[in-house]
Amino acid sequence: MNAVYWGLTALSIMGHGDALDRDEMVDFVMSCWDEEAGAFSAHPDHDAHLLSTLSAIQILLMQNALDRVDIDRVLKFILSLQKPSGVFAGDAFGETDTRFVYCAVNALSLLGKLHTLDVEKTITYIRHCRNFDGGFGHVAGAESHASQVFVCVAALAILDRLDEVDQPTLCWWLSERQRPNGGLNGRPEKLEDVCYSFWVLSALAILDKLAWIDSSKLEAFILSAQDTESGGIADRPGDMPDVFHTIFGLAGLSLLGYPGLVDLDPVYCMPASIIENLGLRKGWKALQRRTS
Repeated sequence: MNAVYWGLTALSIMGHGDALDRDEMVDFVMSCWDEEAGAFSAHPDHDAHLLSTLSAIQILLMQNALDRVDIDRVLKFILSLQKPSGVFAGDAFGETDTRFVYCAVNALSLLGKLHTLDVEKTITYIRHCRNFDGGFGHVAGAESHASQVFVCVAALAILDRLDEVDQPTLCWWLSERQRPNGGLNGRPEKLEDVCYSFWVLSALAILDKLAWIDSSKLEAFILSAQDTESGGIADRPGDMPDVFHTIFGLAGLSLLGYPGLVDLDPVYCMPASIIENLGLRKGWKALQRRTS
């Protein structure tokens, strides 16, 4: 399910969202419905999970097929996963992570059901995951990581509570993720990786600090990780491309204003036009988009 979402979003960013068969895609998504749980799984006959449920909602929205979803049952599934601390589990087996907080907040927002969430309890848990460096970890007490920064900042943006972010400290920490070759890493002393072109840039975009990194060097790094023969983008130059790094490389390029790409909303990681039509746009702006 997640790979279908990545592929469809990547194609949409390039202006080719209709390149894959719509009906076949919708049928696959619906084949992942877990009737017992009332939500979506990653693959037919697997257990429902919050992450695949969000991906299913995003796909169906992009394919104008959200009417296929039993929203009341999905709502019940999502809300059942919130723990007393405010954190969410990913599924009935109980693993908790700030990623799942974001999945729940995002999904409820896209479904128009955000009012059913215990907002203060959710924000309290995110606050407990904030560290001295301004970043956020996957659980309270865990080290800061760029992907967790994204999920926490984006969730707070959806909830209109960016006042919970230590913005000067966090934006400094995010800008320090840029390596000499222009790529971004997820935490100190780690290798650069194309996927952080989204995780880092999305948070900077939401906080209106995209100019705090060298956009030209990052753009060159992303483009250097392309496979010019078979297509796609890898984690770094010379490695094998995959759909995961392709979507997040393209997402980064869109946020950088790369010519010919569709605007991406950094909060929802979906085409900005869809989020605007839902009335959910949070006022961010990409770098000045070039026309040539």
